[in-house]
Amino acid sequence: RTLRRRVGLIGHGSGLFTDLTPRENAHFWARAAGAGAADGDAALNRLGVESRLLDVPIERLSAGQQRRVAIAAVAARRPELWLLDEPHAGLDQLGRDIVDTLITDAAAAGATVLVASHELDRVRPLAPRVVTIAGGTVHHDSVDTNRADPAEAGFDPAEAGDAH
Repeated sequence: RTLRRRVGLIGHGSGLFTDLTPRENAHFWARAAGAGAADGDAALNRLGVESRLLDVPIERLSAGQQRRVAIAAVAARRPELWLLDEPHAGLDQLGRDIVDTLITDAAAAGATVLVASHELDRVRPLAPRVVTIAGGTVHHDSVDTNRADPAEAGFDPAEAGDAH
C-alpha cells in the first residue's frame, strides 16, 4: 500500500473510472495517496482541463481530454517515482508542452521520472539519461548533460527494428 502511494503510472489505458467525472477521479486518486481534493483540483487546472468538462463523465470525453485527466490524477498524488508510457499520446501541442513542463518540474522536485517513448527528439531534452532499446537489447545508453543524440552515437532505429 505504501508503495502504491509513492508511484505514479501512466500507461496506455487511462486508469480512470469512466462513470466518474474528471473532478471525482482527481479527488479520488489524490485522496488515495494521502493528498487532498485541492491537490486534485490544482492538477486538473495545471493540465488545462477545461472547467466546462470537470463535471462530465470521463466516458464522454475525447481521448486527449481523458489523457489530461489521467495525468492530472497522477500529478495530484505527487509521486516519488513517475512511470510514463508514451505520456504525449493523444495530446494536442499545448497538452504535450504541459506534460513536458510537468516532467521537468517533477524531476526538479526530486522525483524519479521514467519515460518510455518513440519520440526521442521530444523527450531527449527532458532527460539526463537516454536509453534506447530495440528487440530487447540496449543499443544506446547515455548519461550526458548534453542530452546525447543516439544517432550521433551510431544508433540507427531502422537497423534495430522497433526502438523504445
